[in-house]
Amino acid sequence: MKILVIEDDADLREIIVRSLEKERYVVETAADCATARMKVFVYEYDCLLLDIMLPDGSGLDILRDMSARGRKCNVIILSAKDSIEDKVTGLDLGADDYLAKPFHLAELHARLKSVIRRSRNDGDNVMRMANVCVHTDSFRVEVDGQPLELGRKEYDILTYFMNRPGRLIEKQMLAEAVWGDYIDVADNFDFVYAQMKNLRKRLKTAGAGIEIKTVYGFGYKLVEV
Repeated sequence: MKILVIEDDADLREIIVRSLEKERYVVETAADCATARMKVFVYEYDCLLLDIMLPDGSGLDILRDMSARGRKCNVIILSAKDSIEDKVTGLDLGADDYLAKPFHLAELHARLKSVIRRSRNDGDNVMRMANVCVHTDSFRVEVDGQPLELGRKEYDILTYFMNRPGRLIEKQMLAEAVWGDYIDVADNFDFVYAQMKNLRKRLKTAGAGIEIKTVYGFGYKLVEV
């Protein structure tokens, strides 16, 4: 899962990022409205953690821009302004939840998982396709009920495709989703090819009824075989 943390407090931002990375999220950050807008309208995220009071504007204005431009994304507002008006405005503008500062990281993680779970798979913690099951709450993968051991990035790639079956995924889009900001300093996509090769081999060896096919010149697509 890829999260964008929009928070101007550097210390709090770092604490949130470290806690999310321990939970195996891919995390990007923005410290102001300008940076947040650039990222929100260029990249895809599973959820935004959005502060209201930013140095160059209000986080609510970002929500207004997203709504006006039809940009869909899960949003949890994080704000020291614990007012009913802000909560109502944020939720009316499309936010999924509201968490007042200060908050416990455990509650943030629970809210985040709940929001993402509600938006996917009808709230189920298991993704299924053919004879493959991915248990997103425990990071387990099974083929015909038997465990399939995957590396961290192999698992991330598989879950990304399982959430988008049959959809054509460009290499750039996949790299941004799984590796986050680090893709900006990459010279090529060799690391994507290497992880994809390993994942395909593991799926085939395990007898999986799914395959990540190459669409030459475009990217990849997950299909049943």
